[in-house]
Amino acid sequence: MEQVSVINTIVVPAGMEAEAERVRSVYVDYFSRQTGFVSSTFYKALNRDDDGALRYVNIVVWASQAHFEQVVNQGFDNAEGENLDGLRVLGKGFPAPIQVWPGQYQVIAENS
Repeated sequence: MEQVSVINTIVVPAGMEAEAERVRSVYVDYFSRQTGFVSSTFYKALNRDDDGALRYVNIVVWASQAHFEQVVNQGFDNAEGENLDGLRVLGKGFPAPIQVWPGQYQVIAENS
């Protein structure tokens, strides 16, 4: 099984940074208690966009695609992205106007 990295790019309007960081913390706490969770890393841009927005990148690593899908489960099948535990997953747990672009990736090369 190959690990899967879920990489979310998040654009947070000025003044909503604390809310975005709080929501991310709630979700990582939940994810970290799930089977197959490996790690999570959260990045914040050093510079703001012209409109004052701040960009974040959140990376959650799962032991396999199957582990990720187990946690997300029915979130793929409904517009709210709600999983069986009632959490809005797939980047849909952040309040508007925060924008999230989720993606799933696997490592194909690693250089140290």
